[in-house]
Amino acid sequence: MSEKNKDMKPSQGRRGPGFGGPHGAMMGGAKAKDFKGTIKRLLNYLGEYKLRIIIVIIFAIGSASFGIVGPKLLGKATTKIFEGILSKVTGTGTGIDFGYIGGIILTLVGLYGISALLSYIQGFIMTGVAMKVSYNMRRDISAKINRIPLKYYDDTNHGEVLSRITNDVDTVSTTLNQSMTQLISSATTVLGVLVMMLSISGLMTLVALAIIPISMILVMLIVKQSQKFFKEQQKQLGHVNGHIEEMFGGHTIIKAFNGEKKSIEQFENYNDALYKTAWKSQFLSSIMMPMINIVGNMGYVAVCVLGGSLAAKQAIEVGDIQAFIQYVRSFTQPISQLANISNILQQTAAAAERVFEFLDVNEELVDTENPVNASNIDGVVEFRNVHFGYNENQTVINDFSVKIEKGQKVAIVGPTGAGKTTMVKLLMRFYDIQSGKILLDGKEIRDFKRYDLRDQFGMVLQDAWLYNGTIMENIRYGNLDATDEEVIAAAKAAHVDSFVHMLPGGYNMILNEEASNVSQGQKQLITIARAFLSDPKLLILDEATSSVDTRTEVQIQQAMNLLMENRTSFIIAHRLSTIRDADMILVMNHGDIVEQGTHTELLARKGFYADLYNSQFETEAAS
Repeated sequence: MSEKNKDMKPSQGRRGPGFGGPHGAMMGGAKAKDFKGTIKRLLNYLGEYKLRIIIVIIFAIGSASFGIVGPKLLGKATTKIFEGILSKVTGTGTGIDFGYIGGIILTLVGLYGISALLSYIQGFIMTGVAMKVSYNMRRDISAKINRIPLKYYDDTNHGEVLSRITNDVDTVSTTLNQSMTQLISSATTVLGVLVMMLSISGLMTLVALAIIPISMILVMLIVKQSQKFFKEQQKQLGHVNGHIEEMFGGHTIIKAFNGEKKSIEQFENYNDALYKTAWKSQFLSSIMMPMINIVGNMGYVAVCVLGGSLAAKQAIEVGDIQAFIQYVRSFTQPISQLANISNILQQTAAAAERVFEFLDVNEELVDTENPVNASNIDGVVEFRNVHFGYNENQTVINDFSVKIEKGQKVAIVGPTGAGKTTMVKLLMRFYDIQSGKILLDGKEIRDFKRYDLRDQFGMVLQDAWLYNGTIMENIRYGNLDATDEEVIAAAKAAHVDSFVHMLPGGYNMILNEEASNVSQGQKQLITIARAFLSDPKLLILDEATSSVDTRTEVQIQQAMNLLMENRTSFIIAHRLSTIRDADMILVMNHGDIVEQGTHTELLARKGFYADLYNSQFETEAAS
């Protein structure tokens, strides 16, 4: 399998606006179209961890509850200290009861210690659940990518798919890990603190609660204004990221055409727009807490004045004022957290919805339940009245019929857009035809499992696909079970061995991400070696010599001739001089075979092929 795992369509370059950080795609108040349905589906994802989540909920409630009791006990200690000092001053008592105070301190240490321990345990469990869910989501997306028809990627930006497997899954994971337990703890704290406040003074509780609507109104006003700026910020961030990616990818071309100035000017425009929207959104967000704190401090003043008055009347104890102020602070903070979590849940639902949308994309037709045995394929291929179009309303292949015998070398030629590459895509079932039949050894290709069918093919493409790894690993991609000796034998057959020893590290030299540390011709020879190693029954060569020098082309041609021996081969070529010895040449135009025959026969007809060949010969002679 030389390049059978590679998509036939090149990357579409610019990524979507989701590349601004781990939660970039979800910033700015993005909302799910179906919030309830998405959350329900997300809960189903969590179903297998039900017991762990129940434990987390119990521990989160326990942790918050133990923490809530603390201020009340601390208030009693404060009252005892106050009464002890007062009795000492007035001479009516023995002073502070340190034994009582010590008992309270030990109790508080125990309570806060248990609270911290429960918090740690529930955090540990929830982190494991969150990581497992994100792991499962990425696994499902990765598996889904290979089950989706290539047609989906024709209309979908590759960066958009990448954003779902990185940003969106990270957003869901972070929310489960942090916000879920925070939601439980905050809700428990609000209810528990409210009960404790009421137990101290109903009147003081009413005064404290009066500040909440004011704070909420301020929050809503600020969020309403900042939300539109966050959305615009994310849009502008997408422009900046996309521009940088394009400019970095085409850096050599930009310098060659002196496009640096224009590139910088365009970047400045995008960056300036991002600066303006980001400044506004961040400023509005930054003033939220100070304004809430101002309102909260006003509430503390009111509570202190009222508490002092009630203490003077002996309606409450002095320590109750201190405890109440702590409860007020403990009450407002979780309310703010709950408001923030509600926004995060909207963003999380939007992220999860994007993941589920991708997982719901229609998949390739299911393989037949009774597949044909592909172990003894000869390589006889027949197209019988084939019709195909990437879109239903636009036909690319019209009533295509041809039969290729075992071991024949078939060249497919024609102008750009004639349907040459489409033919091999159909042959390997990257796309399914609308009507007609494609037969392999007399059996319809739909009767094979896709894996078995594609396992019969080796491919060498115009764009040599190599990955970040050693040269030996890249060749071994054709047969992952091959030994080093078999890899080297394939390399020798493809003329790779003749240059690989001159490279630093030889076969163990690591190719960089773009494989730019070897030449274009060397890349092509490595992919041919990969095809040799896969030992396919059928071979597809798609413009394999179109972007190399003449000397390297001779080496590649020799390697390909050896590779094509005793294999049914399809050669797609623009350089017609390279396919003169083909057993059959199919001349395509607008999705039809307009001529077929050998090179000599087609020239003698003086038809469409002869015109193509002569015009190319004249062009090469003129150059």
